[in-house]
Amino acid sequence: MTQTRSAEAPPAAPAEPPAPTPPRRTAFAEGADRLRHAATTEPGRLRIIGALLAALVLGFGAVTAWETTDRASAADDVLTSSQPLSSDAADIYRSLADANTAASSGFLAGGQETAESRARYEKGIRTAADKLVTAAANADPDSPSTPTISKLNRLLPEYKGLVERARTYNRQGFPVGGAYLRYANEKMQQEMLPAAEDLYTKENQRLRSDYGRATPYPWLAIALGTAALAALAWAQRRNYLRTNRILNHGLVAATVTTTAVLLWLLVGHTLARSGLNDSHDHGVRSLTVLNDARIASLKARGNENLTLVARGAETRKVGDETVDAYDYDFERNMDTLAKGLTHARRLADDSTGEKPVAAAVGNMTEWQKRHDAARKQDDNGNYQQALNMVIGPRGTTGECFDNVDANLATALKHEQNEFKSAATDGRDALTGLPVGAAVLAVIGALGAVLGIGRRLSEYR
Repeated sequence: MTQTRSAEAPPAAPAEPPAPTPPRRTAFAEGADRLRHAATTEPGRLRIIGALLAALVLGFGAVTAWETTDRASAADDVLTSSQPLSSDAADIYRSLADANTAASSGFLAGGQETAESRARYEKGIRTAADKLVTAAANADPDSPSTPTISKLNRLLPEYKGLVERARTYNRQGFPVGGAYLRYANEKMQQEMLPAAEDLYTKENQRLRSDYGRATPYPWLAIALGTAALAALAWAQRRNYLRTNRILNHGLVAATVTTTAVLLWLLVGHTLARSGLNDSHDHGVRSLTVLNDARIASLKARGNENLTLVARGAETRKVGDETVDAYDYDFERNMDTLAKGLTHARRLADDSTGEKPVAAAVGNMTEWQKRHDAARKQDDNGNYQQALNMVIGPRGTTGECFDNVDANLATALKHEQNEFKSAATDGRDALTGLPVGAAVLAVIGALGAVLGIGRRLSEYR
């Protein structure tokens, strides 16, 4: 039997590979396509217009709330934080200088230091210590003022110790007391007062920074508000051209609220800016000049006293001439005082502020005359007579200094009140604006959506 071989089946052809799935488009691309498709129909265009109008109005309200909140906060800082701290820094400087002046006056009285002189010294030290505590409590740990405050807190007890030693030796009649007082004065003049001046400068920089945040116009909010009103006007004109309807209640409501916010923003910020600028020009500037003048008078009084304490032991070379160091500094302090009073008188914008400054000018002129007379007596060897003309019971340079200081204190109080009044007006002009702008913006956006929705309902 013959065996037959079955034919082999041909191999199957390979299957066709599946077509690759196209990558899915991004959500942004798909959204853009839907937006383009929607824009080809009137209902779609209306939805886009409604969304844009609502976004513009809400954006305007949000930016207005943000910018006015920042400016209101800065205006409040000017009134309640940075200016008071600047004033406290000036008080620290002035109190230290006053204590130093009182210490030298008490020393000149010898063992019979008056109770008034002692009380004035203690008051100056106590005021400086209290103000330093306040400054430390209100300064942030990373504030540039913090190291300066710490330095003054360290130097203050050292200075007090030197003054007490000077008093002790002076009561015992030891000449070394004068050396201790000069050393205390040197510590005050070369370390403590420069540190206090540095603190004053830093707090003034902070005050200027707060003014810089509070006064600029909110241009971004104004631009967005103008754009929102322009868009609303365009939408209402478009609606009129297509429907011959003059008013769309929703769009009119959005226009009214947006206009109200924009006007509130412009008027409120203009009033706030005016009040704050007035508080600076007629408050802060005058306060700075008056504080500088008062400090110059304190320095002058201290150097006048130390001229008699040192009795020519401290000299300085000025050109080819050797002069008494303290008397030379006195004359420079008086020049500074005269310039400061002239400037303060020019800045005074009413008779209440100008009158005490004018009185201080007269006191300063008399002080200079009495000082020159006392120097002549001292140069002629009449030390006791010169001393009586400086710290005696009446007709002394001390009386003139006290009058200068009192008049400057009166002028400072007036200018401080002027500052508070103007700064309060500036801060209060922004009251309610951030919250009001946000609420009105929400109402306006809702009006725009409802107004466009009214038109859409006509296509259903």
